[in-house]
Amino acid sequence: MGLKKDWIEEFKNYLTVERGLAENSIFSYTSDLNKLSKYVSHKKKNLLEVTQKDIQNFLREEVSKKQIAPRTQARMIACFRHFYKFLEQRNHIENNPAEKVETPKIEKDLPDYLTQKEIVKLFSVFNENNILELRDKAMFELLYSSGLRISEACNLKLKDIDDKNMLLTIRFAKGGKERIVPYGEIAADLLGKYLKEARSEILQGSSSEYVFVSKKGGALNRKSAWRLLKKYMKRAKIEKNITPHTLRHSFATHLIQNNADLRSVQELLGHIDISTTQIYTHVAGKEMKEAHKKHHPRGR
Repeated sequence: MGLKKDWIEEFKNYLTVERGLAENSIFSYTSDLNKLSKYVSHKKKNLLEVTQKDIQNFLREEVSKKQIAPRTQARMIACFRHFYKFLEQRNHIENNPAEKVETPKIEKDLPDYLTQKEIVKLFSVFNENNILELRDKAMFELLYSSGLRISEACNLKLKDIDDKNMLLTIRFAKGGKERIVPYGEIAADLLGKYLKEARSEILQGSSSEYVFVSKKGGALNRKSAWRLLKKYMKRAKIEKNITPHTLRHSFATHLIQNNADLRSVQELLGHIDISTTQIYTHVAGKEMKEAHKKHHPRGR
């Protein structure tokens, strides 16, 4: 094998096994590295000899010849940073040539989220004496408390709950990577109440390994969860078009608003790249600006 193929394959294995990246992301990363390798090979260089200037010239050529969008440029730069950090940590290079390559500014679509007041309002409308509503409240509280994706909550099994330490093992995370996430006391109380008082009644004698179950005995699915959340949003008179994923966005936004550090939020969400998590700083900042404009005597 040539040097190029060796290191790209090594990096690909690392992304697959250790980082649990999705197949599409791995394909994009390896494709970007192959393009860079081909570009520097014309200059009689290999990937270990690449400089910051080489990367900048490569990107300039990609923009000039192929008109790649800023978002694609940003992905390429993120790929090169990861790749050369991987090589640097293994002492194959001394410095990361992509570290100081400037990322183009991208207009990001800010995710929808519920304010902290809206969260309180939403969770006040559930009837905990109704076994199905108790289940729903426990599930949505867990989404908000731990930042789970709805697919992760639907796939959650009884064996994945460590109620003593209030931790969840997420085995079906995006990209296939397992992670451990904490959840709060309110979620713990609701989850305990649901498991003790409602789950067996919903199952009506059936057995299931899943935590959140339907009347048919199987795991509650994402479409049902979305439909149910819309019902409770309507009941709470909150006029926002949201999905269960909005609770994950709310979880991250409220952590940032309450001064959680970005790295911790990245780990909790299971993001491989911190740039994905940084969107929540923009969301939190937008709300603070609106509060300043509304309430400060010279904000307008």
